[in-house]
Amino acid sequence: MPAEAARGAAVVAPHTLLDDAQGLAFGTVMAAFGVAILTHLGLITGQTAGLAVLLSYLTGWPFGAVFFAVNLPFYWLGWRRMGGAFTVKTFVAVALMSGLTFLLPGWLEFAHLNPVFGALLFGLCSGAGLLALFRHGASLGGVGIVALLVQDRTGFRAGWTQLGFDAALFGVALLVLDLRVVVLSALGAGVVNLVIAINHRRDRYMAW
Repeated sequence: MPAEAARGAAVVAPHTLLDDAQGLAFGTVMAAFGVAILTHLGLITGQTAGLAVLLSYLTGWPFGAVFFAVNLPFYWLGWRRMGGAFTVKTFVAVALMSGLTFLLPGWLEFAHLNPVFGALLFGLCSGAGLLALFRHGASLGGVGIVALLVQDRTGFRAGWTQLGFDAALFGVALLVLDLRVVVLSALGAGVVNLVIAINHRRDRYMAW
């Protein structure tokens, strides 16, 4: 039997509850650490987390509270499009990350962090965290769910919807943040997307 056929015929065991628990824990810790880097440098990112970061800068409200609240409208959509298991896991992941962002300032501080390296490190940590969550059937944001619904109903590609949202978000950021901050933010967001694009592929890696 050719190697490709053997791989295709392999039976992949589903994740256990313990597998999912450690995956959600790892993913949320890495993502929360990424947000700690992001907010320390005063940067933003894309998608729902980026919207929450920008709103927290503009209002002075804690990121964790804003992020949790911004995601609330999307759970019903997630339930319809992705099912109950995905929605419950996503709710748990969002709640864990929101809580961790309240705790991390008391556990972690940066004496010095180069902004360019910080943007890259944010992208790597957040990308790894999101990848872990995706592999365990969860996410951290609602924009992707909306993009999938738009694709289902109109045929418009989900990736383009997400790109349009991010373009609008960074456009608004240009009105209230320094250009250098927005450029560094775009660098970090680009690394996040690159990590996911390279590693979250069903044609190359097993999803479960």
